[in-house]
Amino acid sequence: MKLIIQIPCLNEAETLAIALAELPREVEGFSTVEWLIIDDGSTDNTAEVARRNGVHHVVRHPVNRGLAEAFMTGIDACLKLGANVIVNTDADNQYNGADIPKLTTPVLAGDADIVIGARPISETEHFSWIKKKLQHLGSWAVRVASRTEVADAPSGFRAISREAAMRLNVFNAYTYTLETIIQAGQSNMRIISVPIRTNADLRPSRLVKSISSYVQRSLATILRVFVIYKPLKFFAFFGAIFTFAGVIAGARFLWYLLEDNGEGHIQSVIFCALCIIAGLLLFMMGVIGDLIATNRKLLERINLRLQHIEHQRD
Repeated sequence: MKLIIQIPCLNEAETLAIALAELPREVEGFSTVEWLIIDDGSTDNTAEVARRNGVHHVVRHPVNRGLAEAFMTGIDACLKLGANVIVNTDADNQYNGADIPKLTTPVLAGDADIVIGARPISETEHFSWIKKKLQHLGSWAVRVASRTEVADAPSGFRAISREAAMRLNVFNAYTYTLETIIQAGQSNMRIISVPIRTNADLRPSRLVKSISSYVQRSLATILRVFVIYKPLKFFAFFGAIFTFAGVIAGARFLWYLLEDNGEGHIQSVIFCALCIIAGLLLFMMGVIGDLIATNRKLLERINLRLQHIEHQRD
């Protein structure tokens, strides 16, 4: 059994050595433990620091492509290198490397496809009050969208089985954390959370440049993924709202018409027609989206089979 620990990096020369020093060389249940760094177009000597500190594999993007792209590049590289389980962590030493066995044990036992480390957010001193509340709110929204019980959705400290890794697809370039959970939940993968420890803050987060920006991007990600995986439910919901409003407006006009006073309420007829048309259009968009989603599922199955064939050859 091979475990590969991957770390996406962007200009992490100052903190990478500290993070690597925390990583285990041996983990119970695995005969081989290897480290992989994804250098996402760093302009410092991140790759050189990685090699000096005993990293087995370094994959480099010629330009910065974003955290999500770096994550998926690492997943692809780990699969090609024969990883049975992949652990993803951060280069800023936010997560405690000694907790990696907590993540891998449920995967090895066959109890989970993805295990996500849940940080003690309420006790994390360098998180502001508003950030703690938004973290909890965001995790709740992801739980609803993904139908899972993930306690800390933005956590990047996670273990992924080989089969789950081959099924993951990330469309958003901003971050992989929320999207992969919703996608996995909607695809009926087994996801669990385990409590983990965190280390002292070494540098400010590069992903959360401002609370408002992070909230907007996170909400957009959740909405987009939900539209991709549940288009009929999404568009039918809003279509029903417009249709209901149209029916109310039409009923209002008929009431006045029966009272012999419909002459001055022609605007209700116009509003009724517009709302019902909009509702029908939204419902049709949902039907079309559902057909596209069905094709996407078939393509995902084909892609999974192709990956099985490709990695068997490797």
